[in-house]
Amino acid sequence: MSARTSVVWTPEFLRYQLSDDHPLNPVRLDLTMRLARELGVLDGVELLEPEPATEEDLLRVHEPGLLTAVRSAPEMPFDVGHGLGTDDNPIFFGMHEAASLICGGSLLAAREIAEGRADRAVNLAGGLHHAMPGRAAGFCIYNDCAVAIAWLLEQGYERIAYVDVDVHHGDGVQVAFYDDPRVMTVSLHQHPLTLWPGTGWPAELGKGPGEGYSVNVPLPPGTRDQGWLRAFHAVVPSLLEEFQPQILVSECGADTHSEDPLANLELTVDGHRATYQAMRELAERVAGGKWLVLGGGGYSLFRVVPRSWTHLLATVLDRDLDPATSIPADWTAHTTGLTRAPLPVAMTDGGDPTFSAWGDGEADRVDAGLVDARRALFPLHGLDPDDPRD
Repeated sequence: MSARTSVVWTPEFLRYQLSDDHPLNPVRLDLTMRLARELGVLDGVELLEPEPATEEDLLRVHEPGLLTAVRSAPEMPFDVGHGLGTDDNPIFFGMHEAASLICGGSLLAAREIAEGRADRAVNLAGGLHHAMPGRAAGFCIYNDCAVAIAWLLEQGYERIAYVDVDVHHGDGVQVAFYDDPRVMTVSLHQHPLTLWPGTGWPAELGKGPGEGYSVNVPLPPGTRDQGWLRAFHAVVPSLLEEFQPQILVSECGADTHSEDPLANLELTVDGHRATYQAMRELAERVAGGKWLVLGGGGYSLFRVVPRSWTHLLATVLDRDLDPATSIPADWTAHTTGLTRAPLPVAMTDGGDPTFSAWGDGEADRVDAGLVDARRALFPLHGLDPDDPRD
């Protein structure tokens, strides 16, 4: 385990439950922590308990009207607007407190790094990347990713890279920093023609002084591990090497998996593991080892998210798990009481995350999106979009 890694966790995170049958069910967090403990990933790790984000913290990103609406919505007998009371974002009691606590968790993780107590820090409950300045969106009440980044900017950070590997476009974070050259937002996601929120085109480059610092790589439905990793490595390392961030912030949604019910990519937990390891290597190589890790989407609650995010915790803590590791019997017994779905028996799907690099002379169905991204962004950073060495 890295001696300078912090893990933020409290069972109070489980209070962020939008409704009993909402797809964003906090059981995924509980099952992840149970699995990580039973596999020894968290042995000797002191879990840090956060405080809720303050109003000042939230107002770095959000409009006062949204905070007022979120606080008052559970007591209001009528429509409060601001994206609340929809199927995606139903109103629930304690909504402000629960959402503020998740933001507080991401702020604590950021503070651990900024104040020198850790090089890496993780908040699996975070990654609520869709919330906009004035409205909730996409299961996200407040945008903890943007709140943490805004706080880091106030501490004097001048170059922050945000890499979002959720299946949905990281639209809320992009909007928050669209004109700010201090933050490079990078999102790889299912093509916007085929999935909500319908944004995340390569031509969304940023504006004003932020032009060139919003990066979007759309991927076709059916993309598998090999194509996804090909696209990631064809775009992300070159831009981050040129940008030289002082910290890497990662949103690690697990909803790119083939079993996820809300999207149409075809990755495995083996592909997820390879992605997390690639981001760890990037953090070490281009960001001085500073890596803030957040959760995100993921709606295969019992079979996918716990395994994927246990691999994520293991990666952050330098306790990489052999994919062939068996699922502990106690975890299976507990989870069997929660679902009728057959449960996995190992930490692998049998996936093969090896890939052929872009520019190797072969073609892949992901190439259109990655080439569009390279041609839109690379010239703005002095890179040759057609040279695979860049």
